[in-house]
Amino acid sequence: MLVLDYKTLMLIDKFIDNSVQLCLSSKVVLNCSSLRNKKVKLVERMEEEEEAITRSLLLKQKLDSNHQWSSTSDHGGMQLSESSSTTTSIVVLSTLVAVCGSFTFGSAVGYSSPSESGIEDELGLTLAEYSIFGSILTIGGMLGAIFSGKIADFIGRKGAMGVSEIFCILGWLAIVFSTDVWWLDLGRFLVGCGIGVLSYVVPVYISEITSKNVRGAFTSLSELMIGCGKALTFLIGSLVNWRTVALIAIIPCLVHLLGLLFIPESPRWLAKCGRLKEFEAMLQILRGENADISQEAADIIEYIENLRWISEDGALHLFQGKYAYSVMVAVGLMAFQEFGGLNGFSFYTSSIFELAGFSSMIGIIAAAVVQILMTTLGVLLIDKCGRRPLLMISTAGTCLGCVLTGFSFFLQDLQIGKEVIPILVLIGVLVYLGSFELGMGGIPWIIMSEIFPINIKSSAGSLVTLVNWMCSWVVSYAFNYLFEWSSAGTFFIFAVICGMGIIFINKLIPETKGRTLEEIQASFTHIQQ
Repeated sequence: MLVLDYKTLMLIDKFIDNSVQLCLSSKVVLNCSSLRNKKVKLVERMEEEEEAITRSLLLKQKLDSNHQWSSTSDHGGMQLSESSSTTTSIVVLSTLVAVCGSFTFGSAVGYSSPSESGIEDELGLTLAEYSIFGSILTIGGMLGAIFSGKIADFIGRKGAMGVSEIFCILGWLAIVFSTDVWWLDLGRFLVGCGIGVLSYVVPVYISEITSKNVRGAFTSLSELMIGCGKALTFLIGSLVNWRTVALIAIIPCLVHLLGLLFIPESPRWLAKCGRLKEFEAMLQILRGENADISQEAADIIEYIENLRWISEDGALHLFQGKYAYSVMVAVGLMAFQEFGGLNGFSFYTSSIFELAGFSSMIGIIAAAVVQILMTTLGVLLIDKCGRRPLLMISTAGTCLGCVLTGFSFFLQDLQIGKEVIPILVLIGVLVYLGSFELGMGGIPWIIMSEIFPINIKSSAGSLVTLVNWMCSWVVSYAFNYLFEWSSAGTFFIFAVICGMGIIFINKLIPETKGRTLEEIQASFTHIQQ
């Protein structure tokens, strides 16, 4: 049987279209219906070819799960699609450089909580003005998210990270030298634009350069560095002036910019751009000088070439049936991540402790330590336990943390148990933040970077990141007002949302551990076919 590739099929399709149009325009008496029938059969053939591609990738996944090493014999052999199971030093270096952007992200998120009293006292901000300052970071994040995918596709993953850090540096400088609320908000907005792009491109870059056996752990380092950035900013902000904290926050931006000069570009992005020689060179560097990359390179190129003829990159294609499940999973995870109360706990940690009568200094230090420890635990477990179990445990823990925190403020409203309320609030906040960092903090970003085919990754990534920042803005802006309305009710609302998140994860989130990106993307598309 003759097997035609997609390029040939598309050329035949175009020829038939032109032939039919020629028949109609010249009014030649021909039986054009036969040509139309041939086109219908051709379209059916193309759909069968696409289905065959998906089935072959799923079969490869099943075979790989049964053969964890390459085996050869006189009757043939089997090779894993990943060229090497070892992790090279350049992959480690590239990941460490990339997650400097995550540290920048964490510094920006953790800045507002310890700086609140200093900024309000020095610049005379009202509650409403500080709420705007806290939430305008997310507005900048939304704008960055809208263009994140296109920027990363146009100038590459490295270029996108570099542009992001320039925005962050300009923003921090504006905060350092601000004399009124306008400069303060402008600086916060610019930082938001920068981290809006970083929140997309960092996990995508790491997922595209690592092999499947370490992809989850390495991508989780992004969340670990976000936690370290928040924790260190918490601690420094408790000790020094808010302007000094902003000046110190520029340091990781500069480290990231310098580090980008010494790491390779994403091979998958190079392959998508048709730069095949550079693609093979970068893949060889990442996998090691003596590694055999032929099978992995062939799989990546074949998959990308096939996708070129299936559909083009564009926002409207996201709503096709075959991509609907992927979009629903990614958007749903981002919505539950933010509406579960993250920015309420992160941005206003000191306010929560002070209202409960607990030392904000001790509370912030304890929160920082717990976040780092639990994020580290998540990094160690993600490629052993898988994404789905950690997500379930994490979401259940955040629900419990919200219930404990809400219950403590409920007791405070009733003026009961004044002795235990501070300790109960501390436990609730630590349970929430620790549980969040274990899974819900980083895994949604990992799954987002894994499930979208490269032909829609920029549009889908921008959409998902935009949804995340929109939800983040809603929570960060509304939290102060909700807290004034009912401190207990606010956390009970978050608890209900976290409970809904448990159901969502249980019903809809599959496991992606131990599979190549091409296998994961094929399986998600296959569900809709």
